[in-house]
Amino acid sequence: MSDDQITPEILLRAYAAGLFPMAESADDPGLFWVEPRERGIIPLDDFHVPQRLARTIAADRFEIRVDTDFEAVIEGCAAPDTGREETWINHRIRVLYGELFDRGQVHTVEAWREGRLVGGLYGLELGAVFFGESMFHRDRDASKVALAHLVARLRLGRFQLLDTQFVTPHLARFGALAIGRRSYMQRLTKALPLHADWWIWPRGAGVGGAQVLAALRVRAGQDA
Repeated sequence: MSDDQITPEILLRAYAAGLFPMAESADDPGLFWVEPRERGIIPLDDFHVPQRLARTIAADRFEIRVDTDFEAVIEGCAAPDTGREETWINHRIRVLYGELFDRGQVHTVEAWREGRLVGGLYGLELGAVFFGESMFHRDRDASKVALAHLVARLRLGRFQLLDTQFVTPHLARFGALAIGRRSYMQRLTKALPLHADWWIWPRGAGVGGAQVLAALRVRAGQDA
């Protein structure tokens, strides 16, 4: 099957089978399917919030918006960053996930400050699973706060699985761990038929840090 024949429907079926797409680089027109032996996840009931980050969340330094600017978020995720000179996000990925965003199955969590998008993440919703794709930051802690808002939303919305694809040192600080393919598929199969509510919280600004920390059962003045 050529990359032009990969439709949003095929993409969703691939995720349900434990696969996800990547490209060699932004300039590579092709895609390939990835099926890791070990899959990264963040257990939603065991998300770790360091004390300093909890204070940042509580201070509402960033205005957190949801699903307002997919193009800007994926552009930020595709941009070169410290330790990441190239990206796997090519034109075909932008198109496919953009179509799924328009259909309400891809979501963004965006950190804004003084009218500028300074960090965020995007991922795909399927059943009671959220497949995290990529994140970026331009201001310190912006992507971390976006991640905390994401996990709080998923917990309240009764999601069962947060897939991170791989475990990076950055994600490991928040409790991410790698599990074998068999264990991953068992969790995925169990969560896919279930209903979750992404819109347990509203689209625009309005969810404050205190609500997030309460959902995560973290207090800003104590170690987590």
